[in-house]
This record gives sequence, structure tokens and C-alpha cells, in this order.
Amino acid sequence: MIFASVGSMLPFDRLIQAVDAWAAANPAQEVYVQIGHGEYEPKHAPFVRMMPHTEYRQRLEDCDLFVAHVGMGSILQSLEVKKQLLMLPRLAALREHTTDHQLHTAARFRDTEGLLIVDDTDALKAAMSRLLREPLKTSAGISRFAPQPMIDNVAHYLTAR
Repeated sequence: MIFASVGSMLPFDRLIQAVDAWAAANPAQEVYVQIGHGEYEPKHAPFVRMMPHTEYRQRLEDCDLFVAHVGMGSILQSLEVKKQLLMLPRLAALREHTTDHQLHTAARFRDTEGLLIVDDTDALKAAMSRLLREPLKTSAGISRFAPQPMIDNVAHYLTAR
């Protein structure tokens, strides 16, 4: 199953349209989309605008491929549950965001195991098919909790005052 999400902050119709076009061309594949506040509503995949965090987390854990914008929340969540993540950055020039910080985030995380960042919707659709056949290695992962030495340092700082 493919789970695609635009996050909770801004619409990202370009991503949703590409995922929907892929779903139309691949009707045997299950696709579920969280579209946020976008104008475009998928015609070939079930969708919801927003969902409770518990459902979002379950869909993320159950999917074979997570497709999202280049947001830190998406990156951290996919690494935490060790799911391959395919990302398309929002572009300020297309009024998908106010800055191009997602391009900078993409540059920083481009070589991270388990993540694939593409530059356009044609590459996104091609990668969706490829990653279902040949998944990315996702063994690295991250913990959802800070390392104990960091917790100890923060606790010491707070109690020393």
C-alpha cells in the first residue's frame, strides 16, 4: 500500500495530482492519500483531508511506500518506523511555500538511507513504481526518544538553576 501525505500546514496539489495520476495508471495498487487543504481531490484513490494522529501513524506503519513533501516531520516519522520515503519538494516559484527551504532540506537529506528525493512529478511517478519493485534499504532508523545522555544533560541544566 502507498500512503501519500502533504502534511498539515499547506496544500500541495502538484504532489496529489501526480499520485492520483499514478493510481489511475496502476489500479491494482492500493493508494491512500491525505490531501490537507488542497483544492484538488483525487479521483483514483481514496483520500481524507486530515486524520487523527493515531490513524496517520497506523497508515504509515502499514504502508510499503510513504510519499510526501520534504518536511522534517515526514522525514523523522519515516525514519522512526523504518519506512521508505519518496519525497517531492514544494517550490516557492509555484507558490507551494513561501521559501525554498525544502530544497535546502532535500540537499541535506539526499543521501540518507531509506529516503529518495525527486525533482519533478514525472520522476515521482517513475520512482513510485520502481520502489514497490525494489524497495530502498531502511535499516538505519531513528529512535522517537532523545538519547539518555541528552536527557540527563537537560535535566541537570534545569535542576541546577
